[in-house]
Amino acid sequence: MKASVVHTLGQPPRFEEFLDPEPQQEEVLIQVRAAGLHPVVRAIAKGAHYSASKEVPFIPGLDGVGTRADGARVYFGGARRPWGTMAEQCSVPSGMTIPLPDGIEDTKAAAIANPGMSAWLSLSDRGELVAGETVLIMGATGVAGHLAIQIARQLGAKRILAAGRNEDVLKGQDVDGVIGLSQPEDAIREVLTSYALERIDVVIDYLWGRPTELLLDALAKGFKPSATHTTRLVEVGQSAGSSIQLRGETLRSIDLRILGSGFGAVPLDKIFATLPKLFDAAAAGLLTVEVDPVPLSEVESAWERPQGARRTVFTL
Repeated sequence: MKASVVHTLGQPPRFEEFLDPEPQQEEVLIQVRAAGLHPVVRAIAKGAHYSASKEVPFIPGLDGVGTRADGARVYFGGARRPWGTMAEQCSVPSGMTIPLPDGIEDTKAAAIANPGMSAWLSLSDRGELVAGETVLIMGATGVAGHLAIQIARQLGAKRILAAGRNEDVLKGQDVDGVIGLSQPEDAIREVLTSYALERIDVVIDYLWGRPTELLLDALAKGFKPSATHTTRLVEVGQSAGSSIQLRGETLRSIDLRILGSGFGAVPLDKIFATLPKLFDAAAAGLLTVEVDPVPLSEVESAWERPQGARRTVFTL
């Protein structure tokens, strides 16, 4: 079969022939129609993700949309290495397929599943968002950030704050406050502190690194001994850095919980239980995502293409 194949970690995959997958017990064969190029997929292909294997060659891709032998159109994931979803066929556990509603296109479903699931679980499960609370999204200019804004609103957030480098993009979103991260650090810290003084309940953090350090400084400066509340900071990504410095006085001055959200932090059964809600909301027009469909045959040239607020989806 034709597939996208990684031969060297960190190099774009090539479109070429690869061994057909052979379904094992309780697996089903999927005819693939679309697969999203998510940041985690590129990180794994570079060997830079904690779940990555160093063994090559392999087919990248964590999830996708396709059809079962009975013609049912499904979202799917869970392929065995060295196979992935960016191929004409993929063999996956039958329990890791989800029927898709008619109101959502293949490419939209492939684009929204990974970032939407991450945002939904980060807010509802890890962050335990309660209706009426304030949410801050660090790194809100990308696909995942845009979906986090929409999902936070769906889950009843009273106030949504968005931080990112492109203020014009953020101002076009359904948010109640914007923090431009291209400003000098003192200005960023000042704006964050003003919001911290008003109260931030949940932080969804796609950045980590220096922006998160500035946020923690701001939370500490927003210290109010007579008005203690818990701030839940959920680390989802690290596009601004892989580590932070955390002062002990920060932890002593605020009621702070730091959690992670990702594979390993959230069980697969909980992930798959969440996805139908996501697809139903997207089919009803309550969640939207911009898609850049690209034929899988063009994978090598499209692999490193900047995505911004659009998600590249390879089609077959």
